[in-house]
Amino acid sequence: MAHIVILGAGTGGMPAAYELRAALDTSHRITVVNAVDYFQFVPSNPWLAVGWRKRNAITFPIRPHLEKKGIEFVAQRVTRIDAAGNALELLDGSALPYDYLVITTGPKLAFDEVPGAGPDGHTQSICVVDHAEKTWAQYQEFLKDPGPAVIGAMPGASCFGPAYEFAFIFNTDLKRRKLRHKVPITYVTSEPYIGHLGLGGVGDSKSMLESEFRNNDIKWITNAKVTRVEPGRMLVTEMDEHGQPKKEHELPFKFSMMLPAFKGVDAVAAVEGLCNPRGFVLIDEYQRSRKYRNIFSAGVCVAIPPVEATPVPTGAPKTGYMIETMITAIVHNIAAELAGRPADAKGTWNAICLADMGDTGAAFVALPQIPPRNVNWFKKGKWVHLAKIAFEKYFMHKMKNGTSEPIYEKYVLKALGIERLER
Repeated sequence: MAHIVILGAGTGGMPAAYELRAALDTSHRITVVNAVDYFQFVPSNPWLAVGWRKRNAITFPIRPHLEKKGIEFVAQRVTRIDAAGNALELLDGSALPYDYLVITTGPKLAFDEVPGAGPDGHTQSICVVDHAEKTWAQYQEFLKDPGPAVIGAMPGASCFGPAYEFAFIFNTDLKRRKLRHKVPITYVTSEPYIGHLGLGGVGDSKSMLESEFRNNDIKWITNAKVTRVEPGRMLVTEMDEHGQPKKEHELPFKFSMMLPAFKGVDAVAAVEGLCNPRGFVLIDEYQRSRKYRNIFSAGVCVAIPPVEATPVPTGAPKTGYMIETMITAIVHNIAAELAGRPADAKGTWNAICLADMGDTGAAFVALPQIPPRNVNWFKKGKWVHLAKIAFEKYFMHKMKNGTSEPIYEKYVLKALGIERLER
């Protein structure tokens, strides 16, 4: 009998638990460890931040849903991974041994890399549900006395989609409240151009997103290195194409939401030989640690190189489809090893994203993620907004009911009119 421990219960960890339970007989034990006792559907946080969702619509308690599937659950923070001894050390001092470890923690949010940034500083965040709730509280205060707003992504950021989403959702909500004319919006991003997305652009993303910004009176600064945030003031150095300072900006604001750069979480990053210098897990083509052969990893916490060098550092995003295929590969490979077969399943670096834009939306497909590509597709329309709502509802249903079917391959690709993608 093997004990498989999954570290992290987000959009990677929960599906991993359900897929492993479906793939393995009950002689094998599965345990999920998570720092909090609830699941949060992170893609809906931009809606929560403007009051379009309530917390209870995008969260639920984890334990009852896992336990009814025969999966154990530990709601504790991991303080140390003893990779050589095959055990996790928990906050209460206890140890949890494992035969296989699947790391799906998501990232550590590196607000500290820009002085004054983050919910404990002077900018808001939508990275976790607690931050989105705080953003909603700050937004309600802002509505009483609106003024300039700054939205975007810090140097080193990799997850640009939610920043664009929030900019457009924020814009739409202000229009509905008849307050948009009182709020100049500036989009500040480390990307070299609008629509880069950490992917070197996808299809016509540059011109389409620039056009949307112009049509909605949103100004922008690219190649932007935010150096400091003070109360009501953001200091930004705009770089040229060679990475040299081009212009200094001092942006006043009454409201700001800026996505941070990511790092690996402390307990994972501290394991010698497991991670790169940023704390992301180094994996082979089978999602397995290059040093510890019984450790697998998927999602935002894995190391993927940037698509290209940019004047201000940017990272490559890990989108839902990519994470889904990584999880499926891990499940297949662990099941194969337990059956005495070699691990041979691979995930994909293909990128698929549905991005809400308030009352419309944008969808893109990049195959592969690093250009040149076989598929380079970017389209917008109200149907994407509706598709993202449907995706939220279905994913929450899947997580509560413990189904293990792949959502992207079964539903999203079909909705986009795309055949199954080669990995």
